[in-house]
Amino acid sequence: MPTPVASYSAALDLADEAATRGFAARLASYLEPGDLIALEGDLGAGKSTLARALLRALGVEGEIPSPTFTLIQQYDTAYLPVAHVDLYRIEDDSEIEELGLEDALDFGALLVEWPARLGRGFEANRVKGRLDIALTLDDATEDPAVEKRKLAATGHGGWAAKLERIVA
Repeated sequence: MPTPVASYSAALDLADEAATRGFAARLASYLEPGDLIALEGDLGAGKSTLARALLRALGVEGEIPSPTFTLIQQYDTAYLPVAHVDLYRIEDDSEIEELGLEDALDFGALLVEWPARLGRGFEANRVKGRLDIALTLDDATEDPAVEKRKLAATGHGGWAAKLERIVA
């Protein structure tokens, strides 16, 4: 039976894209090899925006394309290798194995959009550190041109203490 891991949850309002970039920069400063950042949310909720901001905070320059069609984009940052993965089009667990995500965690970190398709091998008690982030658009904004986002995050294992420091 898998051992339970400590966890910490927090909720934030992200008023604008600058707030999203700021949160992503704080996340980036804590990212380590073996970490998995799981990004959930409906289409357009800001998963790719958060992932791009995190990669920029790690020093990635130039275009950062969405991995929707390639499934995985690899980045060698000055700090650590990061794989940005989009599993939206995955239909079978065998496709996950072909991506080599376990190997990517050996030396770097994973940013995974649509993490529900990862399967059991990437649950919080099976990886070094996992941060689950769920993004939603705030329907209560007074101005329809303004897209405020709500972020709910749960840090597991080492990410429990990291998340607590990030949101303090």
